[in-house]
Amino acid sequence: MRHLEPKDISVPEVFKLLLSGIAPRPIALVATISENGNPNLAPFSYFNAFGSNPPFVAFSPSSRVRDGSRKDTYYNLIREKECTIQVVTHSMVEQVNLASSEFATGIDEFVKSGLTPLPSDLVTPPRVKESPFQMECLLHQEVALGDGKGSGNLMICRIIKFHVAEEVYDESGENIDPHRMDLV
Repeated sequence: MRHLEPKDISVPEVFKLLLSGIAPRPIALVATISENGNPNLAPFSYFNAFGSNPPFVAFSPSSRVRDGSRKDTYYNLIREKECTIQVVTHSMVEQVNLASSEFATGIDEFVKSGLTPLPSDLVTPPRVKESPFQMECLLHQEVALGDGKGSGNLMICRIIKFHVAEEVYDESGENIDPHRMDLV
């Protein structure tokens, strides 16, 4: 057994430990809108659900390790206070990988990735058609988890509407079948 203290290893080594040691981990595909009305789309591997009454999810747009800068998603969500969050399936993983590329601010990742935007009902950011499980969310709270390179920013979002594809429900029609979801 290896015994490692985060203070004794590099930030990239800590990152690698967390990504490989805490698994499987769902991937959030988050859509936001810029102040100019441009859609933004980015995946996040630090993501999960926290509570059901009311329903909350959280994800972490961490600062970049190389220079401490933040993704457009962070700034858009702080300013606009709304987003959509989708789960990622194996059938869309290549497109999501394209959306994870570092494009210049203002570039539409929907166009670059080939993913299809759908209008949302209660928030401005679009949903992603290819995902079978989509959530419209409002930012409830942002929690800064440090101020250095690679530090996290926990974005706690309240779900105000779910969109679930009929084909992922089991035969009873009451429960989602995780095998039908085929999540990454």
